[in-house]
Amino acid sequence: MLIKKGILIVCMGLLSAGFCMINAADDNYNNSNESAVTSEKKSRLTLGGYGEAVMSRMFYSSNYKRYSNAALYKDADSHGQFDLPHVVFFAGYDFGNGWTMGSEIEFEHGGTESAIEIEEEETGEYESEIERGGEVALEQFWIQKSFRDELKIRMGHIIVPVGLTNQYHMPTEFFTVYRPEGEAAILPCTWHETGISLWGRTKHWRYEAMFIAGLDADRFGGKDWIKDGAGSPYEFKMATSYAGAFRVDNYSVKGLRVGVSGYAGNSASNSLKPDSYRNVDGTVTIGSLDLLYDNYNTIVRGNFVYGRLSDSEKITKINMESRKDSPSPKTPIGSDAMCLGVEAGYDIFSQIANLKTKENKLYIFGRYDYYDSMYKTQGNITDNECWERRRIAGGLNYMPMKGLVVKAEFSHRILKSQYNNENTLSLGVAYSGLFDM
Repeated sequence: MLIKKGILIVCMGLLSAGFCMINAADDNYNNSNESAVTSEKKSRLTLGGYGEAVMSRMFYSSNYKRYSNAALYKDADSHGQFDLPHVVFFAGYDFGNGWTMGSEIEFEHGGTESAIEIEEEETGEYESEIERGGEVALEQFWIQKSFRDELKIRMGHIIVPVGLTNQYHMPTEFFTVYRPEGEAAILPCTWHETGISLWGRTKHWRYEAMFIAGLDADRFGGKDWIKDGAGSPYEFKMATSYAGAFRVDNYSVKGLRVGVSGYAGNSASNSLKPDSYRNVDGTVTIGSLDLLYDNYNTIVRGNFVYGRLSDSEKITKINMESRKDSPSPKTPIGSDAMCLGVEAGYDIFSQIANLKTKENKLYIFGRYDYYDSMYKTQGNITDNECWERRRIAGGLNYMPMKGLVVKAEFSHRILKSQYNNENTLSLGVAYSGLFDM
């Protein structure tokens, strides 16, 4: 516990110090979506998207008992996989007079978001998992009215910009082959909800505040904390309880952006079995601080997220007593979760005269993550220590032109001493951007 508190204090100190520096580099695809449909161009229609293809080799066992009986799998054979983590198509339209529309359809892992998997937290049985009702995921669909740059109202299905990765989730906006592991382990990623958003941009500031549906406590779990609570296995999203989220970014210093974001809302009543959660709030509160520095051929990104769930012991008891065919993971849930991530990369081509161009870049990078989905527990809930992890990664990002990247990465995941560490080699190719019409 003292070690955890020490890590938390150091992390908060480092990122708070970063907040004193403040940023200015924001040209990413997500923000391009916001402005592209209102920019001066030949066509009112905007098309774009992003996609990733990945090959990985994991030098550890794939057996579901590798945490419950670690000694048995210490020298296990490696295994590999191919994957399409995200393939997304964007379409936007400018109706005129400040009215615009944006939409994104996402295919995760090349499928329809239903899958058969072996459950690591239970008995190793095969389970059919539905991550979201429907055949494909509609990541965004919104109608927006722009009064001026400083004041815009967006209504519909929108991105919840809490944390670094949710706001900046294009594959060209992080060095690792997969999205940064810490945030993706405890938060919905990409997090999208239906609601209304008020946002705007000045020279040095961008702000956003939103009113959205709350999370569903029925789907919280030990491994992923509240992550799956944003989805719905039904044809609709329960919204008996609502939530609020915000984000503020500052660009005062050249090459530097610093952002703070947060979320608060109840979750217990957003279930089809509200009587089970009677007198339970399940309040989720999340705070995040992140930064990006992009200057002098160097990119540095950092983020810190801390979250708390009230009534976690009661929710755990209710979920574990649910019917076997319910969508609940039925695992102990932490009261607090946290993650920290820092990565830095340098463009090697910037030092080679005949390779140095505006777009042709080769970044060598390193990254460190610490995360724990059961950072604290409540009452009689036992901390499952295998979910406290550190990850060190390094590799290369080759960018032959804007919007295209080829990635190579080796990572070393460090678990508690009673478990086996996990090494992975990954290769990936990705693109992101808008297409001229």
